[in-house]
Formats: sequence, structure tokens, C-alpha cells
Amino acid sequence: MNDIREKVLDEIRRVLADDLEYPGRVELHHDLSSDLQVDSMGATILAVALEDRFRVRLTGLEAGSVVSVEDLVDVVERAVREDLRTGETPDGRSGQAP
Repeated sequence: MNDIREKVLDEIRRVLADDLEYPGRVELHHDLSSDLQVDSMGATILAVALEDRFRVRLTGLEAGSVVSVEDLVDVVERAVREDLRTGETPDGRSGQAP
């Protein structure tokens, strides 16, 4: 797994454990809703935490397009790579994402 994917997965695990109080293991194949019990409020908390940590915007997601932890990692990784490619942060300033 590459460095960005590892950091994204680590942050998902941290948010689930610390903010959403999920006590179990979190793996890429886990379904956010059925396996990890992430409801709409939990999904919002998770998305905001990922946006803050990686300075990306997770907009334009179709409902139901992010089902598993791996789907979420993929979305955040694409957003981070896009920001790195364009050299801009979500607020339009030049900069480098983590």
C-alpha cells in the first residue's frame, strides 16, 4: 500500500475509534454501514475529519458510491493526488497536501 493510502486508512481508523467509538478492527473490505455501523451522522463526521486532515473537498460523491472503507480510501486518495497535481489547496492557494 502506498504512503497516501496508508495515511488515509490510518485516519479513518483513528476517527472511527476516537470520534465514533468503534471498538473493532477496521480493514479495507469492511462495509461502512453494515460492518462498522457508520450512519449518516457518522459518515458526516468521517468526511469532515478526512477533509480537515488532508485539506481536500469530498464533494460530488453520488449517494451510495462509497460503500466500503476501500471506496472511501480511493476517493480521498484521488482528491489528494489531484491537489498535488494541480499544486493548489481546496481554497485556491498554492501549497502542498500532506
